[in-house]
Amino acid sequence: MQKQGIGKSVPRKEDDRYLRGKGQFVGDIRLDGMVEAAFVRSPLAHARIKAIDIPERLRGQVYTMDDLEGVKPIVASSALPGYKPSRQWPLARGKVRQVGELIAVCIAPTRAQAEDIAAEIEVDLEELPAVVDMLKGRQPDAPLLHEEFGDNLYLVSSVAGDIAPAAKRADVTVTREIRTARQCMAPMEGRGVVAEWHERLGQLTLWTSTQMPHIVRNGLCDVLGLEQRQVRVVPPDVGGGFGYKGILLPEEICLGWLAMHLGKPVRWLEDRREHLTANANCREHHYVITGYATRDGKLLGVEAEASVDSGAYSIYPFSACLEAGQVATNLPAVYDFESYRADAYAVATNKPPILPYRGVARTGVCFAIELLVDALAREIGMEPHEFRQRNLVRPEQMPFENIAKKYLDSGDYPTCLEKAVKSLDIETWRKRQKEGLPDGRRIGIGVAMYCEQAAHGTSVYAAWGVPMIPGFEQAGVRITPDGGVELRVGSHSHGQSHETTFAQIVNEMLGVPVDRVNLVHGDTEYTPYSTGTWGSRVMVMAGGAIAAACEELIPRILVIGAHLLQVPVGKVRFEDGAVVADGSRVTLSEVAHVWYLAPQNLPDNADDRGLETTKGYKLKRDTGTFSYATHAVAVAVDCQTGMLEVLDYVIVEDGGTLVNPMVVDGQILGGLAQGIGTAIYEEMPFDGQGQPLASTFSDYIVPGPTEVPDARIEHMETPSPLSRFGIKGVGEGGAIAPPAAIVNAVNDALAPLGAEITESPVTPRRLLSAIAAAQDGAGS
Repeated sequence: MQKQGIGKSVPRKEDDRYLRGKGQFVGDIRLDGMVEAAFVRSPLAHARIKAIDIPERLRGQVYTMDDLEGVKPIVASSALPGYKPSRQWPLARGKVRQVGELIAVCIAPTRAQAEDIAAEIEVDLEELPAVVDMLKGRQPDAPLLHEEFGDNLYLVSSVAGDIAPAAKRADVTVTREIRTARQCMAPMEGRGVVAEWHERLGQLTLWTSTQMPHIVRNGLCDVLGLEQRQVRVVPPDVGGGFGYKGILLPEEICLGWLAMHLGKPVRWLEDRREHLTANANCREHHYVITGYATRDGKLLGVEAEASVDSGAYSIYPFSACLEAGQVATNLPAVYDFESYRADAYAVATNKPPILPYRGVARTGVCFAIELLVDALAREIGMEPHEFRQRNLVRPEQMPFENIAKKYLDSGDYPTCLEKAVKSLDIETWRKRQKEGLPDGRRIGIGVAMYCEQAAHGTSVYAAWGVPMIPGFEQAGVRITPDGGVELRVGSHSHGQSHETTFAQIVNEMLGVPVDRVNLVHGDTEYTPYSTGTWGSRVMVMAGGAIAAACEELIPRILVIGAHLLQVPVGKVRFEDGAVVADGSRVTLSEVAHVWYLAPQNLPDNADDRGLETTKGYKLKRDTGTFSYATHAVAVAVDCQTGMLEVLDYVIVEDGGTLVNPMVVDGQILGGLAQGIGTAIYEEMPFDGQGQPLASTFSDYIVPGPTEVPDARIEHMETPSPLSRFGIKGVGEGGAIAPPAAIVNAVNDALAPLGAEITESPVTPRRLLSAIAAAQDGAGS
């Protein structure tokens, strides 16, 4: 039998139905009597609601917050000192705090009719000054979003260290002001919800495109005042998430209430204009960062002040503290230095609430620390990759607790960097750089490194005290009467290939072919509790739970198999899906047949728990695994037009033991595409009144196939000592390093001109402005 277990590039089971158009998404769900919902949204970023005028003939089709009796606001708590929670009403009450905030919900037989009704609703708003820039929002005279705060800060996070020794010893000190633009996540499928109330069961069923079905159920119960048994959340196929679908939505609450009170199913499907104008919600950071180094390239210390634009509300369950709270502790990354201090401010602004986008905080901190490292190297006159080698954590130091108390579990950072430098062939690119391109464009070479904490456990989230604290991840495994396997896990896939990779774990443990493994996931009625799919955790955690459950079944299988072979149980072993002894074998299918269909042939000591079990799993140390990578890139910069081209791109990554290398490559390439978007294309600008200025994909540019290079990926596999099989999470890593690597390459090309980019994305306007500023400075 062909091995299909860990390490095999098994083709994805999911692709057959997706490529044939047979996937089932929220938009495919149609129920008898279903009505459609559309929302009246705020046209202003900050305003008091003076009145909502609903024509009398539409009273039974339009609902405001005053109608939603008994519904509570969304509150995401945190135990972090100084944290201030916001209160977000599902439909605005008293005040709106962002463009696109929900004010009223309208229902009709079709979406078009519901939108026509929404257009008839008049909302009298008294406009208030808007906080659009997070730095101005920190000022004492800034308008207040939440008056009870007394300021616009959700949280200030700090790593307090003594930077004075590093500053005193440093030969070289470099300070940079660095900024990343606000982005809007762009999954292929937008958000969508169908809600139905079952009178006989007394149960609300919510089909929703979510990453976290059990967490959504928790939030719905809190806000709607229901018991857990009264709510079932079912995610169908989910067409991409990236964090965008990792929260409790106001729309989910509104549709749940409507279904309960109307007695009929209600559906809402997000359109792309809603998505772009109301939900530009990630990546916006600002840093003032200083590095201290010796003349021979030893990094002594780093000091930083960071601000994160956290938007109008603190979202459930992660809260506004997640992004800013991780900035200070993630900045040191792969480097070993002695002095560190960082402060990070989570700032409330009149923009959509910030969400944990793929790479959560690390894309911004990688951008900041890696641009700083290159700036230090240039100041010293050292090749940037040589400066990095001088300061990386060494493999013999692993496991290593860095200066921010991150426990790096395993890895060989220097070799990873060496492989990337060799694969890109930086030496040859340097020669080409000196020769120049025939068309006059300038060549630049950039490198960036990161490490990614994944599969965070109980201790991490308990310290944050947010409404979601992961514990034991559970998996249910049932061997069917014909020897197949049914899996039940509470997490849900939104592109991670769980139907394939989970089946590979079963194949590794039980020898059952991948195509004979069926996965039930996410449905809160049938699966064990899970905090969901986020933080590159599921293959580590659910994969470990599946292995533990399979392992628990093997002794039960051996007892039955030994009896059928008529040999002592100590004389048999389980291999390749069968109980084996001295050349004789009984297949798993035969064992299952006896248990279910011929119990008269069971031994007296057969385990009465049968051929199914549910097991929980946690890491040996629950601070998480740390994958890492080096990205190396060569670019060509046109100093006349401001355009840039990626000429070559190399990724060397270490995700521990790889369950399916092909799937890992897919995850990395998808992340790379998003990282290129962050680096070069994607930006949601707002005007001074908080109006979003990109409402279609004509204005908000995402990279397509022609913008993503044919990157070369090399794998290192340093197993984690903390996880089953040595697996590490890799789902987010591909998106972390591209902005830093690409901007470092651009700055390498511009260095002879004295120009430097410290803001993403690198648009032609920004690039030409940097060159012009350098020329003006040289002429003054």
